[in-house]
Amino acid sequence: MKKILMIEDDTDLQEGLSFSLRLDRYETACASTCREGLSFLNTGHFDLILLDCNLPDGNGFDLCSQIRTFSQIPILMLTARETEMDEVKALELGVDDYMRKPFSLAVLKARIKKLLQHAESPRLLVSNGITIDKGTCTVTRGTAEIIFSQTEYRLLLYLVENKNRVLSKDQILEHIWDSGGKFVDDNTVSVNIRRLRTKIEEDASNPRFLRTVYGLGYLWKEE
Repeated sequence: MKKILMIEDDTDLQEGLSFSLRLDRYETACASTCREGLSFLNTGHFDLILLDCNLPDGNGFDLCSQIRTFSQIPILMLTARETEMDEVKALELGVDDYMRKPFSLAVLKARIKKLLQHAESPRLLVSNGITIDKGTCTVTRGTAEIIFSQTEYRLLLYLVENKNRVLSKDQILEHIWDSGGKFVDDNTVSVNIRRLRTKIEEDASNPRFLRTVYGLGYLWKEE
């Protein structure tokens, strides 16, 4: 049974979500503050965190940063904030998904299921001489680590996990940034693809692995 930690100070929301998640055979634990949430994480194992952005003794952004120093547990942030920059900040800090309140319970459950399935996939991915360690979020070629930004890492991981499959620009925008790419301009995908190529290809102008399929999208070609 998967165990979910809910760090949320709204007791009505705590109780309602816990009841609904238990019906779907999840085990839940609830914390109302950052301190309580960290205490739960230090004393038990959890498969996913539902994290409120505003808490009595801090905020979800700072707590996410703390958690990411010792764990890569999936985090889904729930927030009443509406600014685009808050969502961008959350994703850059390591939040895996982000939902604004009020939200659809059915959509929340679908996103929880997706995050848990993703977390169960193999920790190490090896392709074309490159190793991706999803536990530590590091990428190496041989013994040398390749340094990526968080966005570059997530983009590379998405491409490798879908190796030999063409991914459209819209698919990439939705997975890495936001549905419809409303927080980024039209060049965001191509700019980040170019950055990846400079780090993983011997000749970035003539890529072997990260290929452009003109009119369709991008492809990680495994040789």
